[in-house]
Amino acid sequence: MNIILIGPPGAGKGTQAARLVEERNMVQLSTGDMLRAAKSSGTEMGKMVAGVMERGELVTDEIVIGLIEEQLTTADADGGFIFDGFPRTLAQADALAVSLDKVGQKLDTVVQMTVDDEALVKRITGRFTCGNCGEGYHDEFKAPAKADTCDKCGETGTFKRRADDNEDALKTRLMAYYKETSPLIGYYYAKGMLQQVDGLGSIGGVADDIAAALKKAG
Repeated sequence: MNIILIGPPGAGKGTQAARLVEERNMVQLSTGDMLRAAKSSGTEMGKMVAGVMERGELVTDEIVIGLIEEQLTTADADGGFIFDGFPRTLAQADALAVSLDKVGQKLDTVVQMTVDDEALVKRITGRFTCGNCGEGYHDEFKAPAKADTCDKCGETGTFKRRADDNEDALKTRLMAYYKETSPLIGYYYAKGMLQQVDGLGSIGGVADDIAAALKKAG
């Protein structure tokens, strides 16, 4: 299946995409990852990407679509593709549909991970990680057994928080997300392709809801 996961920052898209990759042998197509890989690939497309990025210019939709088509025709994806961070605009959504049709594929469903903004702010502003091993924690939901000591690696004094994991920064990111994605939500709803799951459930519960959505689409 080919799917799009849509959801605001902190909704858990990355966590759920990783499960789909592991459990269903899907391939996650992240715009950022594709651009970084292309830049160092040495291919003609890669040289184009490297030039654009070195000049500090924005990567065009045509380049991103070109990278996606490259992946659609070369990647080993028995389970299909998860589109992550693309499309972001209606023009990109149309371009994706054209590209999929060109290679004999289609988009099966769009899963929107809905959230309560206040709960999301609480979730994000409370999170921190161990700078040594990367283990994640949360002030309320997953505090370390011993203050200032990582449960996993035992290091002390290594906890850190992202600079933008604060209430004001998150609200700004949420506003940008809603402004950017609301047209896409209407676009896919009109096409009968949009399904919603509660992004603030447990990781396993959200995974079950996404599995049910994919089953319904299939």
